[in-house]
Amino acid sequence: MKEKLNKYDRAYLRIAREWGQLSYCERKKVGAIIVKDRMIISDGYNGTPSGFENSCEDANNLTLWYVLHAEANAILKVARSTQSCEGATLYITLSPCKDCSKLIHQSGIKRVVYQTEYKDNSGLEFLRKAGVQVECVPDLDQI
Repeated sequence: MKEKLNKYDRAYLRIAREWGQLSYCERKKVGAIIVKDRMIISDGYNGTPSGFENSCEDANNLTLWYVLHAEANAILKVARSTQSCEGATLYITLSPCKDCSKLIHQSGIKRVVYQTEYKDNSGLEFLRKAGVQVECVPDLDQI
């Protein structure tokens, strides 16, 4: 069962990685997919809010404060739909920051699978403390 789960985890993470390539951000392109009952219920990538110019960095190449993270975009999409994140799994290319970790927990997501660890791992620590299952799958392209 673990091997089959791992196969699906890798596939969903690859989809998240591809989705991240849609981001207009230059410094980091992050993608997220929310899966519930083996069905993708939402997706997101990091970028500016609707109606804003698609530029994520300022003149000093620093990320603008109002850029939404991939997981926040995916969770917000679910909030605007008839779906629920309750019991879902979030697949994300970069582990969540502490702010997004609060959103993940509050949304009802029970499992987070990520590819690369973010520089600050306090978001992961928070999720573990909140009882969210956290798993890293770094070697995506291996079978």
